[in-house]
Amino acid sequence: MGHPPLEFRDCYLDSPDFRERLKCYEQELERTNRFIKDVIKDGNALIGAIRNYSLAVQKFSQTLQSFQFDFIGDTLTDDEINIAESFKEFSELLQEVELERSMMVQNASDLLIKPLENFRKEQIGFTKERKKKFEKDGEKFYSMLDRHVNLSSKKKESQLQEADLQVDKERHVFFESSLEYVYQIQEVQESKKFSIVEPVLAFLHSLCTYNNLTVELTQDFLPYKQQLQLSLQNTRNHFTSTREELEDLKKRMKEAPLACKLPGKPTIEGYLYSQEKWALGISWVKYYCQYEKETKMLRMTPMEQKPGSKQGTLHLMLKSCVRRKTDSIDKRFCFDVETVERPGPITLQAPSEANRRLWMEAMDGKEPIYRSPITKQEEMELNEVGFRFVRKCINAVETKGIATEGVYRTVGSNIQVQKLLNAFFDLKCPGDVDFQNSDWDIKTVTSSLKFYLRNLSEPVMTYKLHKELVLAAKSENLDYRLGAIHSLIYKLPDKNREMLEMLIRHLVHVCEHSRENLMSPSNMGVIFGPTLMRAQEDTVAAMMNIKFQNIVVEILIEHFDKIYSGPPEDNAVPPMPPPRVAPRRHKPITISKRPLRERPVFFGGSVEEHEGDCEGFTKARSSGEKAVITRPPVRPPDPPCKTPTPQTAEPKPELMTGGMGNAHASVVASRTKFFETASFRRGSSSSPQARLSSDET
Repeated sequence: MGHPPLEFRDCYLDSPDFRERLKCYEQELERTNRFIKDVIKDGNALIGAIRNYSLAVQKFSQTLQSFQFDFIGDTLTDDEINIAESFKEFSELLQEVELERSMMVQNASDLLIKPLENFRKEQIGFTKERKKKFEKDGEKFYSMLDRHVNLSSKKKESQLQEADLQVDKERHVFFESSLEYVYQIQEVQESKKFSIVEPVLAFLHSLCTYNNLTVELTQDFLPYKQQLQLSLQNTRNHFTSTREELEDLKKRMKEAPLACKLPGKPTIEGYLYSQEKWALGISWVKYYCQYEKETKMLRMTPMEQKPGSKQGTLHLMLKSCVRRKTDSIDKRFCFDVETVERPGPITLQAPSEANRRLWMEAMDGKEPIYRSPITKQEEMELNEVGFRFVRKCINAVETKGIATEGVYRTVGSNIQVQKLLNAFFDLKCPGDVDFQNSDWDIKTVTSSLKFYLRNLSEPVMTYKLHKELVLAAKSENLDYRLGAIHSLIYKLPDKNREMLEMLIRHLVHVCEHSRENLMSPSNMGVIFGPTLMRAQEDTVAAMMNIKFQNIVVEILIEHFDKIYSGPPEDNAVPPMPPPRVAPRRHKPITISKRPLRERPVFFGGSVEEHEGDCEGFTKARSSGEKAVITRPPVRPPDPPCKTPTPQTAEPKPELMTGGMGNAHASVVASRTKFFETASFRRGSSSSPQARLSSDET
């Protein structure tokens, strides 16, 4: 199980549980930092020491083998599983490379050391700076707050107001520092999946291509490398999509931190001070309090333990709540609560007047109900005008922009988008807009369509089915994924299903032109996942499921004919397959378990004469020692890119290639192009290029 997401709302509460979860993230960050340092150190040893080359490779392999990815959420996508298991695959590959090594690695520093150093200094180092600021602001705020709550109410009103302003200012500074730190530490936790793996992947590729005795091994590695690049690129796309949603949520939290509450959970929690009467006088004890409105249960956890004793959490049943008059006590922001368990009232002190009002409201106290104003954007409806708008947008795209590079990915002008929407949804003459007019370019049309779908009062795929669709996408059984999504689509309301079918059919047509527009089903899933699906609650946990929303849309595009040929025979959702005991049906990509081929002998003597030199290294496996998998007959396509490149004459299915061709979009592809070219210049019939040509024919 991975780390639970850190909710932005918890930054405001700053509960002990939040601090404990944050500490787990900090430990993981330090573990990752130490791991990167080990990789850098071992890589430098490998580059600089020819005599110790074998030892350095072995140590580097062991370092990769020992690292396991932690993740946010409860389920990994197939791409993330490939990434998580990539270090294990790299380690086993290195063991085999060590048998046939003969050349020193060249230019490895630019491929491995610099990217990891940049990640460690720019990302992890920046996160540590955020941590220092967070701790400094927190210490300053709580120190000021402790002094503030002890101010006497008999002081001058101007002094009290000035003290209130200072506390509010420090609270705002601490809250912003906490938000930025939580956002940054979770971003590093997510981005390390590809930021760490890509440099190691490029470094491994250089090892293979510069080894005179591993030409065939390089050929075997290329399909794995490219499939892993696709997994990295897909994971990067999911990360970008999720980050945009998280930034929007963080912005809303800054504007109204108390307004972003989870629906269906009326709990209020925070720090309160309780008046305790002792034989020698009165003291105020700090508690972290949680109140459940439905059960009227008040839980009070003491923050300051008495010497020689350990107090547990108090569970009190609330009877009533009354505001305490200012002239009746020498403290501000106080209110009394009566409980079933205590004979007399308990006097509690809130840290501010606004906070006291929230507690009074939650406890139904004798205080006017306070609510923060929440501005809500005017929502759009899925009605006949909306259907007409979507049809016109689709017709405009398919007639004049379906081959446009990056269609739906490029964003139009906000002014033009609002102008088009206002003109079309004008109450006086709705729909009276000519989309073929030159005023509306293709970017404006596609952005308007996405804006309309995202701002519906309920998403096209409905809140009701959201959890079931995400759960289906999380399944490890591919047949269950398709069957469950197929069944759930026909549980949508008629107008929602009609709208979804019209949109998916259109996206299929767009993907059929992926050679020109470079938009594959995976890219479309990243764009339309958050548009057609969204969770009802605004939480970090919900944002982490956006990648599974993207998978749902991708499945709908790839299996459109099957899903929309009619409802399944049994319209009930297929039973959830049992937890994984046997191996996955969809096996992760691998290179270490491939069947070994006969290698040409480049040594001066026989193989037996050199067996003694290989002691301590992993020996070649027989075909029966590990499970054999079938390698793809042709090279998989490279990841998609934004820059078109000349296409080869070899015919490939358009939906499978997704318009990727020979383009190198990922950082790894661009870094390794030189090495591929260098290895192909040998002109030998046994080169990877020659073998790929023979395989394809």
